[in-house]
Amino acid sequence: MTALGYTALIIGVLLVGAAGGFAIARLRYYGRGKPEGPTVAELLQRLVHTSANGVVVLNKFGDVVLHNPRADELGIIRDHRADPRAQKAAEQALETGKAVPVDLSPLTDRPALRGRGPAAVLGEVRPLGDGFAVVDAGDESDSVRLEATRRDFVANVSHELKTPVGALALLAEAVLDAADDAEEVRRFSTKILHESTRLGTLVSELIALSRLQGAERLPEMTTVEVDAVVEEALGRCKLGAESAGIEIAVDEPTGYLLDGDRTLLVTALSNLIDNAVSYSPPGSPVSISRRLSGDFVEIAVTDRGIGIEPEYHERVFERFFRVDPARSRATGGTGLGLAIVKHVAANHGGEVKLWSRTGTGSTFTLRVPGHGARTTDGQPAVDPDRAALPARSTDESADGVTTVETGGVR
Repeated sequence: MTALGYTALIIGVLLVGAAGGFAIARLRYYGRGKPEGPTVAELLQRLVHTSANGVVVLNKFGDVVLHNPRADELGIIRDHRADPRAQKAAEQALETGKAVPVDLSPLTDRPALRGRGPAAVLGEVRPLGDGFAVVDAGDESDSVRLEATRRDFVANVSHELKTPVGALALLAEAVLDAADDAEEVRRFSTKILHESTRLGTLVSELIALSRLQGAERLPEMTTVEVDAVVEEALGRCKLGAESAGIEIAVDEPTGYLLDGDRTLLVTALSNLIDNAVSYSPPGSPVSISRRLSGDFVEIAVTDRGIGIEPEYHERVFERFFRVDPARSRATGGTGLGLAIVKHVAANHGGEVKLWSRTGTGSTFTLRVPGHGARTTDGQPAVDPDRAALPARSTDESADGVTTVETGGVR
């Protein structure tokens, strides 16, 4: 064999060896098996399917290429087709190359959709390129309701403030016109005092409600004696009750303790007592009772007044809501008292319950977590005799009891 032949043979052997080594290396690499864990594609699929928003991918013809379960829940997809509003927005996004906002809220003219699903679904459509677009929309019902509540609140406050301010202006003119008549001046001055007092009360309660709703940090909680709260609240309401001919009966002191802000608790209880006095006929009784219910201290205010119809049981805790506007204005009510009670209860980790029957009366119960398990004299807080007494506001749930949920501001 010539030298050239030997050289070719050696080169051939080297090439075969290199190819074999490369093949063995590849086999070893791939012999390790598939890498552990999900792939990027699988992670992206999980991300889309677990998103809190509805996600839908459309092609240039408006057909659904991909969507997650949330899109079905929000009504973006129905019968495997995208909402026509989403399709139209997708066309605009593909034409302009820019994101297009879209309102996919349920249509009110569809009876089958009324009362079902979210009230407001808002989002945007973004182009993905190559004729594809993605619809990304979420449930904005809470934001829409909050904005509606804010508008209503501003309108109500404006109206409520305008009424006494307008009355003060008219009464001041009347005083000027009757300057030579002492009796008329005295009569109009009394009305001015009444309206100014009502205006001051309204402003004070608006400030208190604003603080309770989180605009201002509440004071630090301290250990509060329930008996002291009841006594101070009674002191605030005593004159009004005597003027109305209402006798307030109070149970014996208990020594119960709770953690909270004494001023706020007194304000809440005072509002409940004032409410009971205002809606009770002259000479009828109002009673205040205290008891333990599990880990909660309950303070119940009961009247024998006109009662509240069932359909108003939850609404009476709304700001400015009045079952009888004429009667409320006549008694100087602002429509904020029970709303304040609800928020005080919420800020103390408690709740307010209502039992009422038309023509029989009402019981409002303020429930706040108690402090520890002992009273101020060191004795066990649970008195078996008192704990066994029925509380109308909690034990008659099958007949007119309303509990206002206070985990958040409704």
